[in-house]
Formats: sequence, C-alpha cells, structure tokens
Amino acid sequence: MPTIAVDKADLFEALGHDYTTEEFDELCFDFGIELDEDTSLSQRPIVNGEQEPAQLKIEIPANRYDMLCFEGISLMLSIFLGKRSSPNYRLVSPPNGELQVIKVDKETARIRPYIAGAVLRNIKFTKASYDSFITLQDKLHQNLARQRSLVAIGTHDLDTIEGPFTYEALPPEDIKFIPLNQSRSMTAVELMKFYQGDRHLSRYLPIIKDSPVYPVIFDSNRTICSMPPIINGNHSKITLSTKNVFVDMTATDPTKLEICLNTLVSMFSQHLEEPFTVEPVKVVSPHNHQSRETPDLTPRETQAEVSYINNCCGLSLSPTDICSLLKRMSYTATPSRASPDLIDVQVPPTRADVLHQADIMEDVAIAYGFNKLPRSFPSESGTIAQPLMINKLSDIVRLEAAMAGWSEVMPLILCSHDENFAWLNRKDDGKTAVRLANPKTAEYQVVRTTLLPGLLKTIRENKHHSVPMKVFEVSDVAFKDMSLERKSRNERHFAAAWYGKSSGFEIVHGLMDRVMLMLKSAFVTGEEGLSGKGTGEAAYWIEEVDDPTFFPGHAAAIHVRIDGKEQVIGVFGILHPTVLEKFELRYPVSTLEINIEGFL
Repeated sequence: MPTIAVDKADLFEALGHDYTTEEFDELCFDFGIELDEDTSLSQRPIVNGEQEPAQLKIEIPANRYDMLCFEGISLMLSIFLGKRSSPNYRLVSPPNGELQVIKVDKETARIRPYIAGAVLRNIKFTKASYDSFITLQDKLHQNLARQRSLVAIGTHDLDTIEGPFTYEALPPEDIKFIPLNQSRSMTAVELMKFYQGDRHLSRYLPIIKDSPVYPVIFDSNRTICSMPPIINGNHSKITLSTKNVFVDMTATDPTKLEICLNTLVSMFSQHLEEPFTVEPVKVVSPHNHQSRETPDLTPRETQAEVSYINNCCGLSLSPTDICSLLKRMSYTATPSRASPDLIDVQVPPTRADVLHQADIMEDVAIAYGFNKLPRSFPSESGTIAQPLMINKLSDIVRLEAAMAGWSEVMPLILCSHDENFAWLNRKDDGKTAVRLANPKTAEYQVVRTTLLPGLLKTIRENKHHSVPMKVFEVSDVAFKDMSLERKSRNERHFAAAWYGKSSGFEIVHGLMDRVMLMLKSAFVTGEEGLSGKGTGEAAYWIEEVDDPTFFPGHAAAIHVRIDGKEQVIGVFGILHPTVLEKFELRYPVSTLEINIEGFL
C-alpha cells in the first residue's frame, strides 16, 4: 500500500484536535487506514540548521486515490469525525465566459490517443500545499498511472501561456523546447539522450522512445507546454506565486485518465479562492469521438439494499441510520421511494473505487465501527463448501497414482516454445499455444499445451537419483480458443513418465489401466479369446497411432466411449530417441497423457 508522509502539526490543526500517537493510531484504524510511523518518537534529521518537523507516515489502501495527499487525508478524516460536511464539487465558467480549448490532432492516435484538461483558477499555494501538489502527481504516476504508461500529468502556469491549445504528434527532430528546470533548448532527440542518466526521468523514456512520433502540447503561440509522458516545458513552470493552473493529462487508458483528473482537481480545489470549484476545459477530438468538456464532477448515482448491508454486517439498521453512517464516509444518501429495502446513493467523483454495493456496505461497516460489529458466527452461511467437480476428479486420479507407487511433481505451467513443440517433434500451427507477448526469458515463452515437458525436465534435473523414476502430474494445460471471450481455455490433464534401463511400456500401460478402472471404465478388445465389458456406460480401448513424439510402432491412442459418445482422450508410448536427446536423457522413457475432463 502507498505510504503518505504528512506534517503532524498541520494535520492535527486541520482536524481541530491534538491527538496522542495512540489516539491517532486508533482513529486511523477506525477509518480503515494505518499509522505506520510517528517520527516525533524518534531522532529527526537537522535541515538548514533546524530539526525536521514531526511527520506522520500513513499507509493508504491502494484503491483510495483521493487520500494520496495531505488534502485528501485531512478532508476525509474531518468528514468522518463530523467536523466538516461533504464538499459539493462544482464546475464554473471562466471570468470571460470562454472555456479553454484543446484541439487534438488525429496523429496522436499513433502514440497517446486521449487527453483531458482543467483549470484551477485563483489558487493559493503555500510551500506545504505546493509540495503536496507535486507529491500527489508523483503518487498517481506511480500507482494508478503505472509509471506514466497509462496516464501522464502536466501542470502549467496559465498566465504564461495562451489558449487555444493543440495536442499533436510530431517526429522527434521537429520538437524543440527548454525542458523543465533547464536553461538551454533541446530537440526531442537530444532531450532523450540528455535524460538517459537521470535517476528519475530515465524510467519513462522507453514509453515513447521507439515511436516515430512523440506527443507534444502547444499553446496558441506554438510554445511547447509539455512533451508527455516525459517532461513539461520550463516556460510554463509552476511556482509558489502561480495563481491559475492549467492541468493537462494524456493517456492510453480513458478510464484511468478520468480518475486521475477528477482526483487531482478535486483535492486541490479546496485551495481556491472559491473552494471546490473547477473550471472545465473543452476537448475537441472528433476523429476518435472524444470531444467533450472535462472534468465531469457529477456524482454517480447508484442504489444499495438495506437487507444486504444488514446481513453482511450482522446489524438491523434502518435506512435512515445507514444514510447517516454513509454521510460520515462522504456519500450523499437518502431512503429510496421505490422500495423500503433500497437507499439511493450519490458517489462523489473522488471515489472511483466504489463499483458495487459491497463497497458501500464496507463503508457502512467502517462508519459504524468494526469493533462494534456483533462478534458471532452468522446463523445462515453465505456459502456451502464443496470442491469443484474437476478438482474432486483430479484428487481421485492423483490418489490412485500415488498409491501405485508414483511420485507427484509440480513443474511450472510456462515453458519455452521449443520444449513444447520442436523438442517433442511437434509443429506449431500458430493456433494452439498461448504465447507471452513479452517473455522475460526464453524459458517462459508459451503456456504449455502438454504436461510432458515438465515431467521430462524434472527427470533431467534429477538424473543423479537411482532409476527407475516414476513421476506423474495432474494439472492444467491451455489452448487458444477464439470462440471464447478470453480467447483461450484450460484442460485438466493427467500425465506420467517412467525413466529406467528398460522401456517400462508395460508399467505405464498398467498405470493407465488402473486409472481407467477407478474412473469406472472397462477395457474392451476384439482380440481372439479376449473380451471386455464396460462398467456402466463407460469403456475404453487402445489403437496404434503414428505420433512423431514416440518411437514408431510403440505408441497407442486411448479411445473412450461414455454414454455412447466416442472420443480420443490421450496417448501413451515409448518416447522417440530424438526427444530423449533434446532433454538430455540417456535411458528410455515411456509416457502417458490423458485429458480427464471427458469423465466429468
């Protein structure tokens, strides 16, 4: 979870009470955050001849983006304590009545297609609020914005630039400006080289480095405001004397873009001359249907069930009581006219984490007090524990193999492309294996489509043990399946491998017969003097198969008939010498692999 350091004296002043460390720790627990450290209890460093002010380091839940700064923490705790009411965030028109405009060029779709903006007019910065403003941007970049890959934030002194603004994507050699806190002008190419050794900015360079065009924002005089996601221009640098702030945000994810913008402007709108007001910006982007006014600070309307909240919390609260508790958590809630079991809830624009009535229920429990909730096991359980059928079936097969003297192994589900195909003398048609887009190493390139590579690598790494080795695995493999929403599917397989001085074919055959017997399938054959009858509706038989993974003439496909439906569920045999050579095995290996999902 993110840890936010805030000035202890300033926070207690904002809350209107001088807490002891134990009292504030309890307050944090009641609200669902955690006091990590109170630096007043330890030796603090000397800065410019003075001891550093005492700080409180507070751990914030990863989903509470609105509390990643002093302003958010003090505001939410004040509302929770009943010392402030929930703010009413409003959009207001600029003094001249004309909104600032950002015109988006269609070439930006090649690099960072989305942009939004806002204006914070008549803001009053202090040293503390200025530092908090910068810190919040860094925290949003690190967490929600995924190191600026999803969203990049730019803030500018509006009085130094003029709208309308244009958002373009240009070749790097055509971009030239003075970067923030620098004194000389650089092209984008020079800038990327200049910041390669920078401890802070170098991590963001790969986001756009290999792109033929870089995003850039101009004002009406063609002054470059910023080159997202790398750096702002020095011309529009914000200082403590800045009165009007122009905020721009570019993104590859429109949802994260709106969350970041709403969070930033909502938290710092309390420093404006008219608190909790924001001046919108008009975005003109017809090519991707993103023309709109940003931000949208309208509360989201939703509903929650009174019975659901009470059942989850073990309480018997009335709708009015629940609405009062939600008020402490910065919601606006009223009993619904549609049903006595519903409450109408308005979710503030800062609470992007509220996605379901379960989130509202959690906030009701926090406002009521976790320590006050009834400490009893509910008379009615929400779930009935039972294993999934596929897992129960896997346990049956696993137990039988273990009792037959085989050892279970659990290799990784990822393997190299060659191990999954070429080393088994199999060809990849491009429609079978799920490939990783950016594998870290050659060992983890695809999701396995067979359990054999894992078994053979396990044997290879344990060749110093005595032979024979008998290992098995019951686990999932994955295949591409374009008919499904996730474009892939899992199959539960059982596989076993014998490694010894003899082929062990008959031993693997025996294991297969035992497993099939426990799965209520009987062996049937047409050979003279032999006959078999299926147990119930299931029966199986084997037929010779030509599989390049196995030695010619020493492999068989396993056929089953269940409820009159015939299918091939697997294959077993003696591995081909070239397969043994690839996996560096000097003794013969016989393997068995079947898909057990057919028995469900």
